[in-house]
Amino acid sequence: MTRRDERPDPEQEGQEEDRGPLEIALVGDLTESESDLTDRLLGVAPGGECTIYIDSPGGSPYCAMSLVSLLRIRDVRATAIVTGECSSAALWPFAACRRRLVTPYSVFLFHPMKWQSEEHIGIKEAAEWSRHFAELERDMDVLLTQLFGRSAELIERWIATHRYVTGKEMAEAGLAELIPLQPLRGLVPGSGGL
Repeated sequence: MTRRDERPDPEQEGQEEDRGPLEIALVGDLTESESDLTDRLLGVAPGGECTIYIDSPGGSPYCAMSLVSLLRIRDVRATAIVTGECSSAALWPFAACRRRLVTPYSVFLFHPMKWQSEEHIGIKEAAEWSRHFAELERDMDVLLTQLFGRSAELIERWIATHRYVTGKEMAEAGLAELIPLQPLRGLVPGSGGL
């Protein structure tokens, strides 16, 4: 992968284009793989394309926001494909992708944000954290509906009811495209569009 501060080898540059967009696996807890995911997204040139395969139960809302920020600020044209689960904090990077593909077997969990602390903290710090967390939750719920660009009332209802949603339901709501479990044209160079 070429970094911003490295000059690409002219002979390899054409070969990389033949391989198609960079593929990134967003698998498992976002928080545990944040460094690798950030590095991989920084490997996509600003305005470039990538495909993100998602199978994640979520993780830190701050990690989710960081990934959304990288995608949006760097104008990365990402296609998300949910290969399994896309729940909780993983919903934000999914929603930030320009194209969102799901299978009938993809699963999404919408729920209000949860917080926990294994640290021993004082009551003043806990009160401040509670205030901040309520504000963060409200702002992130608004952002999620903005990223999806539609169905705000439905998304808010799913969040409030801790709803598991299928890939088919996501497609019916206009939030993603439903794809079959078969090879997709366009993911292999020279095979045309999806």
